[in-house]
Amino acid sequence: MPSSEQRLSASHQVAADGPPEEEAITATAASRGVESSGDRSLLANGVWTVPNALSLVRLACGGVFVWLLFFAHQQIAAGLLLAGLGATDWLDGWIARRFGQVSELGKVLDPSADRILLATAIVSILVYGAAPVWLGVATITRETLVSLAVVVLASLGAKRIDVVWVGKAGTFGLMSAFPAFLLADGTAWWQHDLHVLAWVVAIPALVLAWVAAAAYVPKAREALASRNRRAAG
Repeated sequence: MPSSEQRLSASHQVAADGPPEEEAITATAASRGVESSGDRSLLANGVWTVPNALSLVRLACGGVFVWLLFFAHQQIAAGLLLAGLGATDWLDGWIARRFGQVSELGKVLDPSADRILLATAIVSILVYGAAPVWLGVATITRETLVSLAVVVLASLGAKRIDVVWVGKAGTFGLMSAFPAFLLADGTAWWQHDLHVLAWVVAIPALVLAWVAAAAYVPKAREALASRNRRAAG
């Protein structure tokens, strides 16, 4: 039979170790605390924001556009969806600035979503035969050059270049012109006028897009020079 000293020692040992249920609760709470801290960190770093969510939704809608055009054979619906995506191009950036949700991820995600959507739209519409090939090639060439420049600068460790308003205006115009070409592809009475309007929007938008591309050249040089100064220092 255990002595009183042995019973007292055993009770102290149980109190020190704690019941298994309490240990499990403590571990679960700690785990949830880590998860909650991680969530707050993502929010603080601007990962989970409304503008970023809108950019992702717009990207997903690019796939819906392709499905509507080539698989559901709904030309008008595809054109209206693309026009809506072009019309809301400014929305994510405006929300970010208006409500203080500007983030480093958003600065990359927003223009990347614009370029991916524009490239998807142009290739699809060219395959469909609703827009002139030269206009599509000129637009895709510009977007490819700008995207390659962004990748090269990032790989060299240079500072990221902010999007200029001229480039945003050009992209907005092109994202409006190409849906107009698609919607105007037909023989209805209103489609001829819409085709003329598409040209009126497309030419200035293409000019603005290339002007913006040229404006990025000195900015890229300055970013590389700044990177070299940091490396030398």
